[in-house]
Amino acid sequence: MGGVEQFIFQLARGGNRNGVESMVLSLSEHADDHVMQMDGHQACRARTSFQLASTPFSVSCFSKFTALAAEADIIHYHFPWPFMDVVHFATGVKKPTVVSYHSDIIRQKNLLRVYRPLQHRFLSSVDRIVATSPNYFATSDVLPEFKHKVSVIPIGLDKSSYPLTTAERLDYWKTQFKGRFYLFVGVLRYYKGLHILIEAAKGNDYPVVIVGAGPIEAELKAQADESGLKNVHFLGLLPDEDKVALLTLCYGVLFPSHLRSEAFGISLLEGAMFGKPMISSEIGTGTSYINIADETGLVVPPSDPAALGQAMQYLWEHPQQAAAMGAKAEERYWHYFTADKMVDSYSRLYQELV
Repeated sequence: MGGVEQFIFQLARGGNRNGVESMVLSLSEHADDHVMQMDGHQACRARTSFQLASTPFSVSCFSKFTALAAEADIIHYHFPWPFMDVVHFATGVKKPTVVSYHSDIIRQKNLLRVYRPLQHRFLSSVDRIVATSPNYFATSDVLPEFKHKVSVIPIGLDKSSYPLTTAERLDYWKTQFKGRFYLFVGVLRYYKGLHILIEAAKGNDYPVVIVGAGPIEAELKAQADESGLKNVHFLGLLPDEDKVALLTLCYGVLFPSHLRSEAFGISLLEGAMFGKPMISSEIGTGTSYINIADETGLVVPPSDPAALGQAMQYLWEHPQQAAAMGAKAEERYWHYFTADKMVDSYSRLYQELV
C-alpha cells in the first residue's frame, strides 16, 4: 500500500475501538459489488471508468457514494482527488464533512489553473480540514486561506498491526546483506528522489536496499546499471514480513524525496517506529516533522546528491551517534505518531461535528 492507503487503513481500523464504524469507498479496475470485511471496518469499490491526469474517474461511483452517504453520519474525504470534488457537488451531500489534506497539487500546474475554482469551492464547502503536520500547514499555498477551520492531526501508525518477523526471515536477509545497509521503502515515483540517491551512491560503497515498485522502476534500474553501481539493490515488492525484517536489520532509513508532493512520509515514520536514524530532505513538509535535524537523523537540502552522500558517510562513520538518533526517533514516534493518538484526535473531531 501507498502512504495514503496505509493512513486510511490505520484510521478505519483504530476508529472501531472508539465506536466509529467506517465504510471505505475507493475505485478499482477490478471492482465488484462485494463489500469486503477488513480489520475492523468495511470496504466498497466502484469500478474505474477511465483516468485523466493520474486521476481515476468512475460512473458507478455516483450511485454507490449516494447510497453510502445516506447511511453515514460524517463524510471523510481525502484530498487531492478532483473526481471526489465532482461527486461531492453532483450528489448534493448534506452531511458533516471532513477533508484530510494530504498534499498541494504540485506537478499538474496547467491543469491546476483549470481545477483551482472547483478546488476552492470544494474546500470552502467542507466543515473541517485536517493537515497532517504543522510544517505542511505553514508552507502550503492553499491552507492559510482556510485556517479558521484547519486542524493539525499527524498521521499515526499502530506497530502491533505489523507482522512479527521470524528468525527464519531475519536469517535469510542477513545472508543476503551481510553487515550494515541503508534502506529505502516506498512506491517508486518521480518525487521520491531516488535518482538523487543513485547519484549519491556513486561516491561510496555503502549497501543501499530499495524495496518497492512503481512507475519509474525501469528508469531507476537503468540509471544504476549505467553508473555501474554494485551497492544498490532493487528488491521490488515484498510481503510485509520481509519489509519488517529489513526495517529491523537496516542501519538507517533513507528518504530522499525532493518535491512537496511528498507531504508526510509514512515509510519515514516506519523507520522511526523501528528505531532507525533517518536521512531526509528539507522540503517544508511533514518529513521534517518526523525527522528532526541532528536529533533523530540528518536533514539535507533537496536535489543535492553530494549533501546526501555526505550525510550517509557521517552516519556510517559515527555508529554511536546513529544509534542515539535512532533511539530518539523511536521515542518521538511513541510521543507523537501512534495510531491511538491519531484516532483519538479524529474521534474528537467527529464528535464536534455530530
